[in-house]
Amino acid sequence: MTTVLNVVGARPNFMKIGPVLRALKAKGMAAPLLHTGQHYDAAMNDRIFADLGLPEPDVNLEVGSGSHARQTADVMTRFEPVLDEMKPDAVLVVGDVNSTIACALVAAKKGVRVIHVEAGLRSYDRAMPEEVNRVLTDQISDFLFTTEREAEANLVREGIDPARVFFVGNVMIDSLLFSLDKAVPAAATLGGLAGGYTLVTLHRPSNVDVPGVLGPLVECLIEMAAAAPVIFPCHPRTRARLEAAGLLAGIEAAGIRLLPPQGYLEMLGLMRGARVVVTDSGGLQEETTALGVPCVTVRENTERPITITHGTNTLVGTDPARVMAAFRDVLATGGKAGRIPELWDGHAAERIAAVLAERL
Repeated sequence: MTTVLNVVGARPNFMKIGPVLRALKAKGMAAPLLHTGQHYDAAMNDRIFADLGLPEPDVNLEVGSGSHARQTADVMTRFEPVLDEMKPDAVLVVGDVNSTIACALVAAKKGVRVIHVEAGLRSYDRAMPEEVNRVLTDQISDFLFTTEREAEANLVREGIDPARVFFVGNVMIDSLLFSLDKAVPAAATLGGLAGGYTLVTLHRPSNVDVPGVLGPLVECLIEMAAAAPVIFPCHPRTRARLEAAGLLAGIEAAGIRLLPPQGYLEMLGLMRGARVVVTDSGGLQEETTALGVPCVTVRENTERPITITHGTNTLVGTDPARVMAAFRDVLATGGKAGRIPELWDGHAAERIAAVLAERL
């Protein structure tokens, strides 16, 4: 039996791996799951696994937090003996987290074929650790599965053989469509508020670790809260930065609702009911496009341009004037209608499994 060892490490991976596991098993392949432990909040980890219907990992490396170098090295040294023992036919990695490049590199050096799901996305910003992970993982992968057609052009420009590239669609959207009926209604999470609100997430170091950026962004949120309720599920790290910068009092005074990190089904319900989403997340850009919800992205670039050209996303950077102009435009016009990108139809994982069943 063909064995594909599937690697996850952090929340963005969890949301994409479920459809892949189901599709591989439906094709008669063994699909063990390895969790590196890069995402180390045990309670949130268990909650998201349950929300997504993921099986208990067959292996957990339990690497925990650390610098980029330390975390990547820890994954590599703990992954190698597992790979030696399991002897899979291929290792499948998803996305762009440290676990992705770490496990891909170990597998490639041992002659084990590497499968990269969500290949070819580029922000062209090498200051982003995720961009470095994406570029390097693609270079050493044997099968590169892309979410949009432009990704193949990115890969070919970097010297990758088009015969290794397969346009299959977006497994993140597979998970979203699979889970939509189970989404927790916003009213259940917000004590009766069912819609008409602004949903905010901020977590990128370039936004939350720089007081000169974070402060003006918070001023924008306070201004938004005067026009519509603002719901802000806040990662503990972001909350710590807000507290250190002395910004929490202003947020609370404006009536902004700070929530703890939400489970996948709760977050899905919150997105679905939002009037607009303001975020620096890559995944939310895709999910809002699939849901038809306007999205304002507070980043200078994005590796997901199809959410702008086809979807509901507007990229505004962090300039307060641009952020507020985009927000007011959504309130006035309803925002970009967008359309669902090609092959974002809930069957990407099945296409991946079909290719692997034929070629492994």
